[in-house]
Amino acid sequence: MRLQTQLTLAFTTLLVITMTIVSITIHSLLLNVLIRNEKAQLQDKGEILSQFLFSEVMPSNFSHWLSDEELYLFVYDRALDRVVLYSSSLDINVIHDWVNRYDLTRPDQPLWYDGEKQYVVSTISVYPSLLDQELVLITPLDDIQEVQQIFFNRLMIVFLIGILVIIVLTHYLTHRLVTPLTQLKYQLKRIENRQFDDIIRIKATGEIKEVEKSVIDMANELQRYMKTQQQFFQNASHELKTPMMTIQGYAEGIKDGIFEGEDAERGLEIIVAEIKRLKKIISEMILLAKLDSKETVYHEGNIYVSELVQSTMDRTFPIARERGISVKYQVTDDAVLRVDQEKMLQAMLNIVTNAIRHAREQVVIDVVRSNQRLEIMIDDDGKGIDHTIMPHLFDRFIKGKDGETGLGLAISRAIIERSNGTIRVEDSPLGGARFVITF
Repeated sequence: MRLQTQLTLAFTTLLVITMTIVSITIHSLLLNVLIRNEKAQLQDKGEILSQFLFSEVMPSNFSHWLSDEELYLFVYDRALDRVVLYSSSLDINVIHDWVNRYDLTRPDQPLWYDGEKQYVVSTISVYPSLLDQELVLITPLDDIQEVQQIFFNRLMIVFLIGILVIIVLTHYLTHRLVTPLTQLKYQLKRIENRQFDDIIRIKATGEIKEVEKSVIDMANELQRYMKTQQQFFQNASHELKTPMMTIQGYAEGIKDGIFEGEDAERGLEIIVAEIKRLKKIISEMILLAKLDSKETVYHEGNIYVSELVQSTMDRTFPIARERGISVKYQVTDDAVLRVDQEKMLQAMLNIVTNAIRHAREQVVIDVVRSNQRLEIMIDDDGKGIDHTIMPHLFDRFIKGKDGETGLGLAISRAIIERSNGTIRVEDSPLGGARFVITF
């Protein structure tokens, strides 16, 4: 069953149940209101009638008036314990039964019953200071029930019209609600079929608009990821193909006797070097794959930032001394990081070693804290990074001048992001590049 139909049926069912409860309640309350109103009218009529009944002046059309009003009466004398006056249309036996069954002194009389019909009754004390008599006015309940039924029927007509109008409005509103969801389903189908160019924005509001935005963002991210993966495989095949061809060329040359003596020795050295480079590339690719997955290769622990920077300095000192580069560091606000110490040290080594390779004279490492953020900044005074490469510098197999595998910075970013941090690159005040790691 379609969602729109389900929503329409649910709202309609809820509305019908609500209307039914309201109708039953109104039907009951309406009868009570009409009975109270009739008793009030009987009370007013009784006060007027008592003036005529006990006076010598009696209107000639009094009996016809009682008949037209469907009003019956009798007068009961408590002192004599008998009925002294009653309407000719009433059976005296029924009157005696009522006198014996009901308390005439009660101001609020219940409905009286004669075995066939129910009656609304009102009792009035006639000159209570002089006489000990009760004027009892009686009218059938049938007329009140007929008025009740007429009013209730009209109310039902109004309810039915209201239900039809609400059903139409519900259908319209659910159509507006479901249509964006249906369109969103087609967009998800396009994403499933990788038809990213056919995805269009959907007109929606509220939570559906937020879902639509999330779907579009997911599609864009998926498209970017697929392009990145495609580029990764292309670059990986190229990076692996070059050393393999070098190894194959020298191996075949040595086997066929093309390279002999010193040339053969040199060829073997190149083969060993290329194999080491291949091994390094493959190891870094495996590490990146593990970092991207949920595999448990990341083991968190506590380490001070100063300790992390000092370990980085100790391991990069030989490279810096060989190149004649001065490496300085300053930790203005030490803090504890919850990271994988070995992986984070590897990330720092990749970045600092990269800075040393491109620096002219110095590399500076600063650790500062501001606005609940901890930043590690690595600056060099080299030539800097081409602004066209900056947005893609952390992608895989993107190498700058004097780069090695093109995976070092990609690994550093993966490790830092796995540690709930971020990394960016910008121009350095020293003239080269600045890498900023933020936690």
